Amino acid sequence: MAANNNMQNPVEKHPQPPYPVTDQSVPGTEKEMTPQADHGEKTYKGSGRLSGRRAVITGGDSGIGRAVAIAYAREGADVLISYLNEHEDAEETARWVREAGRKAVLVPGDIQEEAHCQAIIDKAVQELGGIDILVNNAAFQMTHDTIQEFSTEEWDRTFRTNVYAMFYLCKFAEPHLKPGSSVINTTSVQAYKPSPNLLAYAPTKGAIQNFTSALGQMWGEKGIRVNCVAPGPIWTPLIPSTMPEEKVKNFGGDTALQRAGQPAELAGAYVLLASDEGSYMSCSTIQVTGGTPTI
Repeated sequence: MAANNNMQNPVEKHPQPPYPVTDQSVPGTEKEMTPQADHGEKTYKGSGRLSGRRAVITGGDSGIGRAVAIAYAREGADVLISYLNEHEDAEETARWVREAGRKAVLVPGDIQEEAHCQAIIDKAVQELGGIDILVNNAAFQMTHDTIQEFSTEEWDRTFRTNVYAMFYLCKFAEPHLKPGSSVINTTSVQAYKPSPNLLAYAPTKGAIQNFTSALGQMWGEKGIRVNCVAPGPIWTPLIPSTMPEEKVKNFGGDTALQRAGQPAELAGAYVLLASDEGSYMSCSTIQVTGGTPTI
């Protein structure tokens, strides 16, 4: 008789394409997602690996950021959730954090602005008592078929949101990070396999990869680890709100696992890099790409 080991076929674990196409405006909302994304609300079980720590998560209102916030709270961390203006999504994420018995602090605003990044760090120190984990996760992307369609304004916004904000937040957080602290940046499979219609977004993800390696070396002697996670195609509100219908419909279908990933499937990587189990990991990248090669 075969043992009941609760193993699941990863190809069949979550919905597969074709996905329904919904009309969303940028940056999209969770409630309009079809199918609904899985952030680990019903499945993630913590074991105290981040007990007593204080985390700042940008883009923490939805998608990968929400999954990380839920996981961190269930591992024992208090969480500051930075987001643009998606108040309903942010409140829902905060509800899950508080339900886990941890403190949730909401800070809306645009991380393109250096002053706002300083305000995020100041708020974390004031409300949480310090910072032990910084997750630079928020991102902006748009898709176009030709370089002529990329305006200078959009190019600037993409780099300011994805790269400049990461620099600002790391710089302002440094005085508050103690040995054992962890910075985790969200890069992408786009850093290795750039799509032509993501001409602005893909280079920012390559920059994040290099920034992480450089800063990890700079801060090594301080005992501050800097790593990143490289997601593949993950089912978040950014997808239906920024991609053409045909790409949304078949999103993730070209990966080895033949489907889009769910935010919950990345949470474990962010927990590992923030926890003591990752104590010898710095300047590293964990690829969560559904089998899309990064070599």
